[in-house]
Amino acid sequence: MTLVEALLDTAYSDTQLLIKNDGLGDNFAIARDVDFVFLAEEKSKAEIVASFVNDNRYGVPRIEETDEGYRLVVTIEMPTTPNLLCSVSALMVCLAELFSIQYDGWGSTLKISKSEAMPKV
Repeated sequence: MTLVEALLDTAYSDTQLLIKNDGLGDNFAIARDVDFVFLAEEKSKAEIVASFVNDNRYGVPRIEETDEGYRLVVTIEMPTTPNLLCSVSALMVCLAELFSIQYDGWGSTLKISKSEAMPKV
């Protein structure tokens, strides 16, 4: 898959998840921890990407060992407005390509405004 194809595929997946979250009442403007996940077969590759992320203050990285290799999770506190989320996710696609590891998407806790969660009387 080319970088352009990876960016387009990720943008589509990100948008589908944002549409789903919107339907569940997520308030994208509320900042929350967003976890961007990478998969690497070698610990050294995960460590290099973690160091790059740390050095450039892109987020807070942590490496977890899995049965298949290593999972690098980069946590960023941010709102999930579509333009911001898709831009950061695209950066993560580029990092994965640059360092020859796999970008596995993102996840976060939904943030529902109390006023939206309460029925109007």
